[in-house]
Amino acid sequence: MEYVQRLLEDRIRHTLERDKSVLLLGARQTGKTTLTYQFKHDMLVSFVQPEIRQRYEKSPHMLRGEVESLSPKEAGKRPLIILDEVQKVPVILDVVQDLIDRGKANFILTGSSARKLRRGAHVNLLPGRVVAFRLDPFSLEEFPSKDLNERLLYGSLPGILTVRAQADRETDLEAYVTIYLEEEIRAEAAVRNLGDFARFLELAASESGGIINLRKLSQEIGVSHTTISAYYQILEDCLIAERIEPLTQSKTRKKLTKSEKFLFFDLGVRRLAAHEGTKLTRDTMGMLFEQFVGLELLRGVHTKGHGAKIRFWRDPDGPEVDWIIDREGSYTPLEVKWTENPISRDVRHLEVFLSEYKSAKAGFLVCRVPRKAKLSEKVFALPWQSIHEIF
Repeated sequence: MEYVQRLLEDRIRHTLERDKSVLLLGARQTGKTTLTYQFKHDMLVSFVQPEIRQRYEKSPHMLRGEVESLSPKEAGKRPLIILDEVQKVPVILDVVQDLIDRGKANFILTGSSARKLRRGAHVNLLPGRVVAFRLDPFSLEEFPSKDLNERLLYGSLPGILTVRAQADRETDLEAYVTIYLEEEIRAEAAVRNLGDFARFLELAASESGGIINLRKLSQEIGVSHTTISAYYQILEDCLIAERIEPLTQSKTRKKLTKSEKFLFFDLGVRRLAAHEGTKLTRDTMGMLFEQFVGLELLRGVHTKGHGAKIRFWRDPDGPEVDWIIDREGSYTPLEVKWTENPISRDVRHLEVFLSEYKSAKAGFLVCRVPRKAKLSEKVFALPWQSIHEIF
């Protein structure tokens, strides 16, 4: 497969040109290593290889000597060093900080888990010294598709999209879930009982996109609700799921939902983790479509870097809106419907939201219409292929 340019590439290049270093986080197989190879570098160290990892764990100071012995490939520029899967040797970050502070090099640091970087008692997070980016699976803007069902069932991991046979895709996705459990969770010693966590992962995948009920999950699995909360934190730290907070500010409504949602980062991984087949009901496809739109919005936020957040809005006794783009208090509401022929009833909750939040200038119904269409004064039907136009 030829290299597909990632939307983050220009932002990373601009950051490096400003003599800043980069922390590139993303789940496994999202293309971090491929992306870093697009930048002319002077040294690359991959901590994936055990013998290399052990070498630097024993003697992290060796990196200092290796970098200081380099001559940059371009006069007047600092050497560029790539450290792949840096969370596997977190002690190396102290050396990285020293080299950055003394102007000896710039770095691209990649990681598929933020857990050890955030949780370690003595981990150096390089405050103010690196610019952090999040790399997701392919967005529609990066890798367009005409087959919505394919994206809902198989997701958009680069390594899966290149596989043509559906049976092989299933095999590769199943291996991904197994590898994640074995290598990410067990290797990080994050869970005492892997059986409980495996059951949690299946249920969390099935509940992806829904309102989280910690006590219900704790009863089904037989562990405390605080343990369930910790399990979700592991998913978030390992970049497998992302937390979506509700919009709770309202002048008129007192019962807005305050519980969060979690979205699995890829729909193919979600389906295999939930042990679902490929023959899904219309209702299930509708729920996956809603999650698909949410993921595309998150990817837009991650790549555009406008400081926006993705939220949802729900009154248990009234209206709800699937997704809200929150630009520091300026809102864009989006409803998602599995329809090719939207009707006025489909947008009634959008109309309520627009009437209650004056900062919201327009709302969108993302559906399967062939082209954008005006449905009311402030509401438009939008084809799912055009989600990125909202940004």
